[in-house]
Amino acid sequence: MRKKLGIGIATLTLAISLSACSSNDDKTNEEKNSSSEHNTEMDHSEMNHSGSGEIPEGLKEDENPTYKVGSQAILETDHMEGMKGAEAKIVGAYHTNVYVVTYTPTTGGEMVEDHKWVIHEEIENVGDQPFEPGTEVVLNTDHMEGMKGSTAVVDSVEETTVYMVDYTPTTGGEDVKNHKWVTESELSSQ
Repeated sequence: MRKKLGIGIATLTLAISLSACSSNDDKTNEEKNSSSEHNTEMDHSEMNHSGSGEIPEGLKEDENPTYKVGSQAILETDHMEGMKGAEAKIVGAYHTNVYVVTYTPTTGGEMVEDHKWVIHEEIENVGDQPFEPGTEVVLNTDHMEGMKGSTAVVDSVEETTVYMVDYTPTTGGEDVKNHKWVTESELSSQ
């Protein structure tokens, strides 16, 4: 009787252990799948490709930009799929400080690292001086879902001209209108 009870307890312990492992493996796989799906969405669907054209309060037009409003330029950046090599129409040119930031979306999900670009006027409670790298700021823009109201860390800052552009992706699809922001160094003449 004792031998049967011992075998029964050992079997039950083994079954519980295997069940727990199986359950953890399933959860890990589900989390991995969810995470990879989320990353895919961040790269494509959560980015607000087109904008309203509304300019943040306090942003000043550049009086003598390299690329004049109404002119054409070639995009030399790949913030999004289909940008690099696309012909862009300049719809706005502004002189400001631009930031590369890292933040966690207010909607949850993984941290977004090295997001380009947030301009000085899209940060809450700004003064006249640019923020230094390492400074924690609150974003007041919605380039991507979950960006507005999120706390971010400034990775780098640069004073430059930023452009709002219209373009047709090289990968096809709908035209992008009022895309914010492209820096001067991310454009080239035709």
